[in-house]
Amino acid sequence: MTMFCRVRTLGCLTVFLASSLFLGSSVAQTAPSTDSLPNETPAKLEPVTESFDYIKRDVMIPMRDGVKLHTVIVIPKGAKNAPVLLTRTPYNASAQLSHAQSSHLGPILNGYDNAVEVIVGGGYIRVVQDVRGKYGSEGDYVMTRPLHGPLNPTAVDHGTDTYDTIDWLVKNLPESNGKVGILGISYDGFLPLMALVNPHPALKVSVPMNPMVDGWMGDDWFHNGAFREQNIPYIYEQEATRDNSVQWWTDHFDDYDVYMEAGSAGELGRRHGLEQVGFWRKLLEHPSYDAWWQQQAMDKILAAQPLKVPVMLVDSLWDQEDIYGATAVYKAIKPKDTNNDRVFLVMGPWHHGQEIGDGSTLGALKFNSDTGLYFRENILRPFLDQYLKDGAPKADVAPVTAFETGTNTWRRLPSWPAGCASGCAIRPTRLYLEAGLKAGFEAPKSGDAAFEEYVSDPAKPVPYRARPSQPVGYGGRFTWPQWLVDDQREASGRPDVLAFTSDVLKEPLKISGQPVVNLVASTSGTDSDWVVKVIDVYPDEVATQEEMGGYQLMVSADIFRGRYRESLETAKAIAPDKPLVYKWTLPTANHVFLPGHRIMVQVQSSWFPLYDRNPQTFVPNIFWAKPGDYKKATQRVFHSSDQASFIELPMVETR
Repeated sequence: MTMFCRVRTLGCLTVFLASSLFLGSSVAQTAPSTDSLPNETPAKLEPVTESFDYIKRDVMIPMRDGVKLHTVIVIPKGAKNAPVLLTRTPYNASAQLSHAQSSHLGPILNGYDNAVEVIVGGGYIRVVQDVRGKYGSEGDYVMTRPLHGPLNPTAVDHGTDTYDTIDWLVKNLPESNGKVGILGISYDGFLPLMALVNPHPALKVSVPMNPMVDGWMGDDWFHNGAFREQNIPYIYEQEATRDNSVQWWTDHFDDYDVYMEAGSAGELGRRHGLEQVGFWRKLLEHPSYDAWWQQQAMDKILAAQPLKVPVMLVDSLWDQEDIYGATAVYKAIKPKDTNNDRVFLVMGPWHHGQEIGDGSTLGALKFNSDTGLYFRENILRPFLDQYLKDGAPKADVAPVTAFETGTNTWRRLPSWPAGCASGCAIRPTRLYLEAGLKAGFEAPKSGDAAFEEYVSDPAKPVPYRARPSQPVGYGGRFTWPQWLVDDQREASGRPDVLAFTSDVLKEPLKISGQPVVNLVASTSGTDSDWVVKVIDVYPDEVATQEEMGGYQLMVSADIFRGRYRESLETAKAIAPDKPLVYKWTLPTANHVFLPGHRIMVQVQSSWFPLYDRNPQTFVPNIFWAKPGDYKKATQRVFHSSDQASFIELPMVETR
């Protein structure tokens, strides 16, 4: 009727009302009662899973304080005396064990933290648990909740929650053999470290992969005092709601514009209402490496703990998120391993967490094999089996298994850094920054030019990768996982980046360990950031992969905030125009610079928007720097005989 009565004339309206009354009367006489149609949805659906090769259980495990933690348990059908492989996560336990709707175990495991070949092939019971305060678990969420002590007055922490969880599992899973291993990546890798504090007797092995260890020194939140600004959305989404349902919003496609328009990181947070989030307020209060950071650094904590559980630390050489943690913990706990059979280290040519996926390539790099699969089949599974499966043979796993980039070769090593299995040594060797933007192994001579200089302008900070700057993200258009292997040519051509380059190498040159920066520099401002990159410059043409011709590959790089030159705990203004020494270590490398390649060292004063801009004027807290604080500065890098800048390379030499 309304189809023909577009214009509400009196006649049309009269006909419509009459028709409605007639139809209403008819419906009233014939329509059944609203209670006569039964609900077609069952009160509780009982899935038919007879054909499934696994059994899934959702349980709420009680902790010592009465809080219950949501836990998903997947058991291979017919399992007996099976070991348990546990992951604790803030990233939704249910999602990690429901990748696909399938009656087979493998497809549902194909997600974050799940080494499918290990779990399915090894017959493991798989357990994933939401940490307290996240998703299905009760309780309050605290970002990387500290251990009971000065920073946590409660009786519970991740150590006690892990203990209570394992205690429940071994008492309530009749299919298990009573042996539990814990593993995880990133935040989930931090949790296997916490499990090492007063561990449950049934915990037989821990595998922290790419663990978050020290958020100020070199993992998620800061690097040597410079704030990782692009992690602000993560903080917002992770803490704003229990289930991460509130998402960060933006009004630009290019992250460079997002952070530039806001000015300071503090102002960007204010514009998004981030002060409502507890962890953000803590970051604003602790920009320096004070006791709040030091007391929750896991390498420091574990250095003071007895070594009761075998540990395999997994490190990614191009970890774009937590490049500091694994090797820092290795240094802290390896001295306790007096028989060299309790602490193991694996280093692969991966981005953050790539060891669980395809490790054949990373960005433009090709490794001639699936290095991730090699790790899972030849290192991880035999290692776990040894400690968790009854009667399993001793794993043939070296104390250190390190992939050598450049030659694309796995090396079995007795320790780290070692360089080779035997017959070689690490010799710290100075690569000097020289006049004329040269780099070489001979110390500068008197009479050489004193310095190179550039102007650092906070209004035009150096992008950390080619624009448009992508948000931190995985999959689709996002290439965040590969930014550490981006070609650095764009940066080396900028006037505010110094690029010191060696002669063409005639012999291979291998480094194993952490390069150490010894930068003699001055600024006309009163604060400054310094970014140093050690780069492998490929030959002008590469016959086997033409797109690698002239490629500038970052091997090791990091930032240092100048205000912490004298003390990491107390910020101090820099004396203008005075040459000062800035010394810090770069991330671990295990790389061979091949003949025909060159070594480049780049120096710059911003790496934006990955890190917040230094205003180059000293302010008490850079989070709240005002627009007028951001000023240009003339930066000088010195390379004279009495003020030499150099990178100390951990060079491998044959004895």
